[in-house]
Amino acid sequence: MKHIPALATALTLMTQPAFADVVGKVGVDWVGNDIVIEAVSDPKVQGVTCHLAYFDRSIIDRLSNGNWFEDPSNSSISCRQTGPIVLGNIDRSADGENVFSERQSIILKSIKIKRIFDEENNTLIYLAHANELTQGSAKMSISTVPLYTPSE
Repeated sequence: MKHIPALATALTLMTQPAFADVVGKVGVDWVGNDIVIEAVSDPKVQGVTCHLAYFDRSIIDRLSNGNWFEDPSNSSISCRQTGPIVLGNIDRSADGENVFSERQSIILKSIKIKRIFDEENNTLIYLAHANELTQGSAKMSISTVPLYTPSE
């Protein structure tokens, strides 16, 4: 019985979306706008790391354009095998599951990474897209990780 709290905590952590580590920040102009690059490890697929790049607006840009509370929806993603791949209990439906989400405004907008398993082609698909309740967004980026072992 004393192991139940530890097991519950472990299961909770396994179902939580991934956390990102900032690995790069590139200044793009003199007002302080940046492109931020984050590393995101898939919490249910050991051995896969995605790098997500997005625009981070400066306070000067926010004040001059009057849109104080949000960043653009633009993002780019690249995912690669960074170790031996071990599939956990992943969602295998066509809808896939969210791996990561990060707010891009105070209200209603975030950048998300969703994983979809293409079982027929034995490939993981990672889709980065904006989630905007009011308008949606056609801005997206996709990356794939094939799940094959080389022939011996």
